[in-house]
Amino acid sequence: MLQPKKTKFRRQQKGRMKGIAQRGHELAFGSFGIKTLENKWITGRQIEAARIAVTRYMQRQGQVWVRIFPDKPITKKPAEVRMGKGKGSPEGFVAPVTPGRIIFEIEGVSYDVAKEALRLAAQKLPVTTKFVVRRDYDLTQNA
Repeated sequence: MLQPKKTKFRRQQKGRMKGIAQRGHELAFGSFGIKTLENKWITGRQIEAARIAVTRYMQRQGQVWVRIFPDKPITKKPAEVRMGKGKGSPEGFVAPVTPGRIIFEIEGVSYDVAKEALRLAAQKLPVTTKFVVRRDYDLTQNA
């Protein structure tokens, strides 16, 4: 499961996710990718499940890049605990994503394989996504 080796602080405030992605909104490594269309927290488990779905479908051909990392600690109080008594203990880590953020990129497979692999990955994620192709990619060629 993805999580940072260490953090400066154990707990973090919720924060606000407004606007569109200012960085990480263009394909940087591969020819194909999925980009998110809404604000959401994506957990390390969800990222890992999607990554496994992609690599399984591609049968270990090509290359996969995960463009997000869960580095925001999320706290939770136990069930049936009264209000007050401080903030809860850390439960896991999430990656906050905003619209336009590229989540996965792949390279080295054909268009059809890439589209299906990323569709399977998108099913594992709590956000609506869009399949994107590099601008200079030639659809007539087969990788």
